[in-house]
Amino acid sequence: MKTVVITGSARGFGLCQAKKFKESGFNVVISDINENNLQSALKALQAIRPQDTKALSVVCDVTNPQDLQELWDSAAQAFGTVDIWINNAGVNSPDKPVCELTGKEIAFILDVDLKGTVYGSRVAFAGMRAQGHGQIYNVEGYGSNDAMMTGLTMYGTAKRAVTFFTRSLAKESQDLTGGQVKVCRLTPGIMITDFITHANGDATRIELPEKTKKVYNILGDYPETIVDYVVPRMIANEKNDADIVWLTNARAFSRFLTAGFKKRDFFGDKK
Repeated sequence: MKTVVITGSARGFGLCQAKKFKESGFNVVISDINENNLQSALKALQAIRPQDTKALSVVCDVTNPQDLQELWDSAAQAFGTVDIWINNAGVNSPDKPVCELTGKEIAFILDVDLKGTVYGSRVAFAGMRAQGHGQIYNVEGYGSNDAMMTGLTMYGTAKRAVTFFTRSLAKESQDLTGGQVKVCRLTPGIMITDFITHANGDATRIELPEKTKKVYNILGDYPETIVDYVVPRMIANEKNDADIVWLTNARAFSRFLTAGFKKRDFFGDKK
């Protein structure tokens, strides 16, 4: 039986992925810095296919390389190998230009969104290289495609760097392992979760402008919808440097074309 490890998976997109993987017959290892949320998530996972799959939770701060190594070790000890590792943990940026961000806020975004992905990938790559196989998925986000917006500069900087890092690591894997370790990207698009309305690890509430809400209502989706599409494709993928994309250009174009008569309202606005 295969095993998946997902960072930042006590709720939101990470937890939805975990549930879909367990429904698909995987053993699942979830991790998060919040132990209370993690225990609640574990209970929900244990109720899914309890007869033939297992779930494990590990408290993990992705900014701490030792925590990530312990996450790998816990998964490997419990289930033997790790087949898929997803660097999903992330934080949003406060809706402020760079000149108004504190040094602490800038460091937090880069530490979690960029360094956490790098540290997690390093641990997973070493483990998968030793076991002779595996897939690493790093989650892209706003900025990965060079999009720019005031208030999202630091978040976009981190995600653009994640894209370069992931593609370069995929090349390293091709050189070092012949592609036995597949390093890939996961591009979920705009997800309607608490992530889009909170920053600084939930400490700061973001009041979304009406213009932004309008775009999110057209292009956004709940994570349950997205995982139904991306998880089966991640499981079936056999290609190094793959990009599993939900919000494709064609899908986005279709959404804008039909927005006038397919009204969606994720925020309760009646305008």
